This record gives sequence, structure tokens and C-alpha cells, in this order.
Amino acid sequence: MAKGKHRPDNEINAGSMADIAFLLLIFFLTVTKIDTEKGIKVKLPPWSEEEPPDVDVTDRNAFVVLVNSRDELLVEGERTDITQLKIKAKRFIANFGKDPNLSTSPQAAVISFKGNRGTSYDMYIQVYNELRAAYNELRNELAEEKFGKPVSEFTEADSLKFEYVKEFYPYRISEAEPTNF
Repeated sequence: MAKGKHRPDNEINAGSMADIAFLLLIFFLTVTKIDTEKGIKVKLPPWSEEEPPDVDVTDRNAFVVLVNSRDELLVEGERTDITQLKIKAKRFIANFGKDPNLSTSPQAAVISFKGNRGTSYDMYIQVYNELRAAYNELRNELAEEKFGKPVSEFTEADSLKFEYVKEFYPYRISEAEPTNF
């Protein structure tokens, strides 16, 4: 090549790259849906200034679950592993008066869950999930027995069946305010 000839530069002008990156960033921020955690679905009673009425629950129909600040689980006064909680809760709820130490019926059974102020969030959620799972399994077993399919396969046409199952095994989990124990 001759020394006097000018060679074209092989560089790309990147001056507008920052503008393009900025526009792409704005685009993705505006069109991207960010999932938010929905939390625990719990239906709370309506707010009222009145004192709540006393509910007459016999000791037989109350299943007491306590969790201390060291995340130790106490079920009916007995130290229990989290893996056993669902089994014990199911046995308590679906007793139908057979065992005199357990509930008289699923409608009368109340699970009283109380944590300590030092209880970890993880342990709280584990206990709550196990208690809800006990009810869900009992509901699915009843639905399978009566209607031939689990609750999860019910459609809008099965709303009466779902109401029947809900009334037969109503969620009755009472959460007491955490204390230091």
C-alpha cells in the first residue's frame, strides 16, 4: 500500500449506543410484570368495636400448638417434630368422637396456634402450612370419597360440592397473639 493513501477507520461510532440502552431499559421496566408476594390467605372477621363473644370450646375440642423462641414445637403439651404435626392434626380433626381425648367432630374442633415473639418467621410458616395441609388433605379425601375427585379438580359447576366439603371440614385455626414464654 502506498503511504499517502488514507485508510478508512474500522471503528464503529458508539455515540448513540447509550441512548439505545436507555430506551431498552425504559421499555423493559414499563412492560415487565413484577410478581409480588401475596402472603397468607386468611379471612379476617369484620372490624368491630364490640368485645367478641366468648366461644365455648371444651378442652376436648381444642388442639393446642405452641412454638417457643427456639422454634421448638409443643403439641398438646408434648414436644413434637414438625413432620408429625399434620398427622396429629388430622387425627384430632377427624376423630368423630371415637377417642375421648380428641375432638367430638370436625365442626367442633379448634386448633389453637400460638407463637413466641422470638419464633422465627420460617418456623411460623412451616407450622401454619402443616395445619392448613391437614385440613386440605381431609377435604381432598372427603371429596374423593363422595364425589370421585379432589377439591383441586372442582369447577364452578361443583360449587355446591365444594361448599359441602368446606362445611364438613371448616378451617378452624385460632391464632393467639404471640407472647414471651
